[in-house]
Amino acid sequence: MKNKNHIAILYAFIAAAFYAINIPISKLLLVEIDSTFLASFLYLGAGIGIGIVYLISHVFHPVQKLEKLSREDVPYVIGMIALDILAPISLLYGLSNTTSANASLLNNFEIVATSLIAFVVFKEVISKRLKGAIVLITAASIVLSFEDLSGLKFSWGSIFVLIAAVSWGFENNCTRKISSKSTYEIVIMKGICSGLGSFLIAMAIGERISNGTYILIALLVGFISYGLSIFFYIKAQKDLGAAKTSAYYAIAPFIGVLLSFVLLNETLTYQYFIALLIMLLGTVLVVVDTIIMNHSHVHSHTYVHTHDEVTHVHTIMHNHNHNHISEKHLHKHQGHRISNQRNE
Repeated sequence: MKNKNHIAILYAFIAAAFYAINIPISKLLLVEIDSTFLASFLYLGAGIGIGIVYLISHVFHPVQKLEKLSREDVPYVIGMIALDILAPISLLYGLSNTTSANASLLNNFEIVATSLIAFVVFKEVISKRLKGAIVLITAASIVLSFEDLSGLKFSWGSIFVLIAAVSWGFENNCTRKISSKSTYEIVIMKGICSGLGSFLIAMAIGERISNGTYILIALLVGFISYGLSIFFYIKAQKDLGAAKTSAYYAIAPFIGVLLSFVLLNETLTYQYFIALLIMLLGTVLVVVDTIIMNHSHVHSHTYVHTHDEVTHVHTIMHNHNHNHISEKHLHKHQGHRISNQRNE
């Protein structure tokens, strides 16, 4: 069992590393491909790649049939696809106007956006630790959003990266509403539909592609950084649960920062180091909050009965683990609307 968990942890780190390459490699690709076209090819690469993975896995190891999307899911599917068009376009436009390291860190604002939207729109409970993380990550994002703190001059590149993070925050909540359905169907639909939508927008606004070779590279990057990242994330979830998997996945922005330094030789400002420290503290709070949601409860049941004019009291105690997982179905637990997977 321990060995199985170690492999699952490795899968979670692989998923984070694959996603982390997205921003620094996309920064390089933006020299050859305009931002909207690049967004299109990244998502098409994910959709086509995962489609191929599905077909291969279905041949050698039949995939368990899950409930398919229904008419009731249509509003969330439309919202998911529309937001998956807006988010990468915003990210890549912002990336062309800011550093890869900044964009990697600012991606963490997606945690804030997802949590606040879940709290305001879907009335989910936010813990004190997560509230603290939201404050810290927001503060770091504000620091990163200024080109010059002394002159309070906004970095428009950072603003567009934050727009992308908020868009993915809404998208996460849309996807959560249909997360019980087929994962393959959702990922393939995301990739193909969002990719085609971005492609049509790129054509309409007159973007051009200078070299067809870079299209293949973009498709491959999309397959790895979006498609395979999701694939390994799902494999990790099977043994770790979504809560612990997402905690390990939280290292992705920091891997992205490291790759930015190695691949792009970006210069660092003092405010970047301030933001890095604040963002790191916020991320630690998120990780602690996520892991601590995996906890044990001890229950006692007392039975009272009387016979031969003597009252007997019996107390039976047992415990079981709860893994509170955001991707699972929601139900009432101790008066709060939270998500829960129960292992007994």
